[in-house]
Amino acid sequence: MPTPAPVRPLDAAAVRELTAAASELLADHGSATSPELLADLPRTCARLSEEIHSALRPVDTSDGLFLLRGLQPDDSELGSTPAHWSSVGDAGVLWDVVLLLVSALMGTPIAWEGQQDGRFVHNIVPSPGHESEQTGASSSVLLTPHTEDAFHPGRAHLLLLCCMRNHDNIATTAASIRMTSLADEDVEQLRRPVVPILPDDAYEQARQFAGRPAPVPTLFDTNEGLTMRFDPAYTPLEEADEAWRAAYGRLGDELARVSVAVSLEPGDVLVVDNDIVVHGRVPFRARYDGADRWLKRASVRVEDRATRPLAEHDEHGYGQVALTAWAA
Repeated sequence: MPTPAPVRPLDAAAVRELTAAASELLADHGSATSPELLADLPRTCARLSEEIHSALRPVDTSDGLFLLRGLQPDDSELGSTPAHWSSVGDAGVLWDVVLLLVSALMGTPIAWEGQQDGRFVHNIVPSPGHESEQTGASSSVLLTPHTEDAFHPGRAHLLLLCCMRNHDNIATTAASIRMTSLADEDVEQLRRPVVPILPDDAYEQARQFAGRPAPVPTLFDTNEGLTMRFDPAYTPLEEADEAWRAAYGRLGDELARVSVAVSLEPGDVLVVDNDIVVHGRVPFRARYDGADRWLKRASVRVEDRATRPLAEHDEHGYGQVALTAWAA
């Protein structure tokens, strides 16, 4: 039986310290998107207490995730849940900076030129007209469990989801490859690069890229165990041979068997190891009344982490360029 996500609590003193540091950065630089603020993150992180550094140590269990708990955004101060990421403005901007600090304590925050205008913190809200897509703006369909930005060799090592609002207790799902029980034959099949993973609908420019998609493996070995690159909604399974498709289907079944459902509370930060865990979301009915679910998302690269095959260095990434906070 899958166990709930491990919880790492932050006490009141640590929360005050983290939010005070975020407030100081905002006061000094004026905007969460300021290049100067992004460049100042490492210096600010270095001054934070050992308790905060300990709570934000790397993911260290086979679950591949943990829940950072203790932050407390004020629902009344946030304003209405926006109907689209582009209309958020400065709503919840303090929590953008808090999430950037949390990200910088674990690695280097990254962003994408082709997604949400190159922002390092994304706002995930249900949007009218996008209900049935396989993106964070959807609502009425199951968001299929997937590796974040699986199409790209520079994808994040860690994914952070910070809850601003979740009145309807809508669950995020997560499943670790290291909790599954796959037959050796299936693992061997899925080590083969048979089909590509295509960019998702959030990357309009990448979907128009003229380069030929290259097949990529779904599973690969590291010293710590199997890692995974999985996004069935954007994988042309019909192009694969029957044996590979059958193994891929059994992998999906195993991930469903070990999946956990996490209903995030305001202030919770779900930290997911994007190399071993796929995440998704259950369907829900968006009301568009200003009280819908609202998450903030950040992506983190951990330098010198040996979890990707060398062949990925030759991929074109569909023309998408990852931005790093220190160089922004």
